[in-house]
Parts: sequence; structure tokens; C-alpha cells
Amino acid sequence: MAHTDHQSMRRVLRREIAGTIGLLTDEHDFRAMRRYRSFTFDDHATYLRQIETVLRTRAAQGTHTTLALFDPEDYAAYCAQTGLDPEAPASRTRFTAELAATGPTIPYDGRPLATLVPALVDEAVRQATWEYATTLLSRLGPCPTCGEDIGKAAFTRASDLLVRILDTAPPGDRHLVCSVSGPPDTLVSVLHGNQDSHGDTRLDEAEALEFTSVLALGLATRSPGGLVLRTTAPGTTDRVYGWRLRAGALEPLTAAEVFDAYCTDAESGDLISPESGVDYSEPPDLGDGSPAAGHRH
Repeated sequence: MAHTDHQSMRRVLRREIAGTIGLLTDEHDFRAMRRYRSFTFDDHATYLRQIETVLRTRAAQGTHTTLALFDPEDYAAYCAQTGLDPEAPASRTRFTAELAATGPTIPYDGRPLATLVPALVDEAVRQATWEYATTLLSRLGPCPTCGEDIGKAAFTRASDLLVRILDTAPPGDRHLVCSVSGPPDTLVSVLHGNQDSHGDTRLDEAEALEFTSVLALGLATRSPGGLVLRTTAPGTTDRVYGWRLRAGALEPLTAAEVFDAYCTDAESGDLISPESGVDYSEPPDLGDGSPAAGHRH
């Protein structure tokens, strides 16, 4: 009887242990892992099917699982730094545990991997963009004239602008895109805001942090870029408007400029047919101090 009770308790405990699976999302990374003899898979499609079976089994048992992006180059560097044998499965387990603590992850929620893999990659890109933007902001240092931390001042200003943009937007769900041109790279950040029944906009905290950081970088470095907002609400036409990011300020785009931007292919420059049911317009006033506010030295 005591033996049975112990088995039952262990089954309960196993259900309460959360786990993380490091996922090789593309063929290139999968081929890189095949250089290890202990990695026994030889086909990426088969590997993904087996992963999905494991995820479904764990979910059916009531076990929570998160997915992390497994990068073979980072794994090799981790093993070299820690002195672990990259051939040992236990080393991959330790690396995956490290990913769960520090890297981008998403929970397995029953959706197929074909849907979850792009979401995981997007999460990884979002975290990398945020880390890159915050690193550049921190390197700006203090203003030589007044001593104010330029990066922190720009982040505060960007946060204020984002609040103003959301507060002045028409009712509905919001989709914002902010782009800041390099050098060395162009950063693009996307923010989704869903409006609840009380009219409050719900933002993903990680998305909002990344978006604000990218906008702050454009403001602080006076880099060219842009910010576009699209609102969607039942029974009404979508409304699209935006601003040009120039010389550390947001300058309103005219309706014609927004129309041209949406109806021109960014890569080829060819014209694209305008969407039906979309109103291209000028943005609302963000307030007297918004374009010129902030650190100006």
C-alpha cells in the first residue's frame, strides 16, 4: 500500500514539473547539429514530427512545456566556455535549461508546430532587437553639455509619445510599426494593441518594451525612420496614418504620403493597388510639446 502511495505521489510530482525543449527550427541548424554522433536524427521533418508527438503527450499528461530556440553555434560556444562535452546529451539539457532562463521562449499551447515555429522565431527576433537597441542607447552616455543620460531621456520621451499616440488613436485594435534606419542596420519593431470592452488598450509588455526602445534609439540618434499606426474596429473602415522620424522628432505625414507608402512595394518600388475599406489620413495632434520635447543638446 505504501509503495502504491509513493508511486501516485511521484506521478503527481512529475505532472507539476515544467520542461523546456530546445527546438531546431530550420534545416540549416538541424544539419549543424548532425555533426554530433549523439544527435541521432537524420531528417528535419521527422525530427519535428517527433517533437510534436512529445509535446502532445506531455500536454495530455497535464505537463507544461515551453519551446526555446536552439542555436548550434551558441551551443558550441557554451560547451567551450563551460568545459562541457558537446557530444553528451546532458550538455544539451544544461544548455536548454540556460535558454529557458535567459533566452526567448514560448509556451506550448496545443497549436501545431507549423504555427508555433514562426512565433518562436518572431520572439527571438524581438528579443534580439530589444537587446541591440538598448545596448546602443546605453552607449550614448551622458550629454556633454548638461550631463543628462541621453539614452534614458530618449526612452522616457519615447514612452510618453507612445502613450500620446495610443490615447489619440480612434477606437479599435491598433497595429503600430516603427522603423529606424542604421547604420549599421535598420531596426523594425511591431506593436499590437487590442482594445477591450471598456475601451482600454492591452499591450504585450515585451512588445511594448522593444517598440519603445527602437523609437527611443531613433529619437536619441536623430536617425531617419517612420512610425505608422493602423486601427481596426468592427463596422468601420480601417484608418492608417503616421509620422516621419527626422532630426529627433516625429513629423506628421500627409494623407497622400501615407497612401504612397502603403501603395508602393518597398523592394521593387512598383505601385500596389490600394486596399478597399482603408482610410489613409493625417495623424491627430499629439500635443504642443511632442515634436520638440526631450533632450535637444
